[in-house]
Amino acid sequence: MSKHYKVAVIGPIPRDHITTHKGEVIEKYGCITHPVIGLAQLLKDSGTVYPISHIRKVDTPPVAEIFAPYPAINTAGVSDEADSGDVIKLNFIDQNFREEKQTAFMNPIMPKDLAPFIDCDAFVFVPITDHEIVLDTLKYLKEHSSGTIIFDGHGPTHTMTISGDRHKKFWVERDLWLPYIDVLKMNLEESWCTWYKHEYAESELTDLLDDIGQDHLRPMADYILDRGPKALIITTDASGCKVFTKPNGELKEEFVPSIYMENVIDTTGCGDSFAGGLAYGLKDGGDNFILSAMYANALGAQRTQGTTFDVFKSLEETEDMIRGHYPNFE
Repeated sequence: MSKHYKVAVIGPIPRDHITTHKGEVIEKYGCITHPVIGLAQLLKDSGTVYPISHIRKVDTPPVAEIFAPYPAINTAGVSDEADSGDVIKLNFIDQNFREEKQTAFMNPIMPKDLAPFIDCDAFVFVPITDHEIVLDTLKYLKEHSSGTIIFDGHGPTHTMTISGDRHKKFWVERDLWLPYIDVLKMNLEESWCTWYKHEYAESELTDLLDDIGQDHLRPMADYILDRGPKALIITTDASGCKVFTKPNGELKEEFVPSIYMENVIDTTGCGDSFAGGLAYGLKDGGDNFILSAMYANALGAQRTQGTTFDVFKSLEETEDMIRGHYPNFE
């Protein structure tokens, strides 16, 4: 990487109250803090990470304190002007599944929030609720920037009710978004919410998605990759991720196994960290999505190893980790 790599990471900085699958209680700031710090550790003096978020005024000092130790982070895009930000309670049933409650929410990220950062090389969108990113923001970037748009499907497949309950939802407006996304990332549950039928029998409608399988992934990928994205990357829980591309019009499916960690302490933010790793792996401007997935798996694995941001390692340590698990890493 010869030039200074600039990455914007867009989404909420929620104050999380977490009960892990082992019964431990953790309070911390989440979502984009994970990919922002993970990327900052990889980039050091070779790039800059710009968190773009709206937060509550009460959260401004602690958020500033979290980012302060990392010289590669520029917080010019973090605003408390609207005094709005997420507050979320997470109760993990096991290391992959959780119950969620939301008691405060941030106002949406608009085109004006991204205007000062259109020269970034990559834009990593990691919304966690459907209202947090407006479609006009992605349209604005496609028109005014040449940066790669990486989008996490968690946001548009989740909503909250007036009782504060967070629920999965169908991404019914999916086709409006696809032309403005370069790399679409999601997990299996989110893929099920994205690849919906035209009509369901009432008995088919359920939010119990622990045994949905993967048969729907190939037809979904074939459809999505004809409508804008260059790659669809599906994380398959702890096993790894599937990378779908369509070179020369032919659907290609590749599996990148996860980096196994024996002692999993806290999985909060793994998917967010994964998205940040994708951005680093695409830093040279190519379409090497397998390499990108290796960095993504590494940041996701690092995230599981503790409750603080010290879990994120330097580029040298991270690449040693990748090299130890992927013989074809170069």
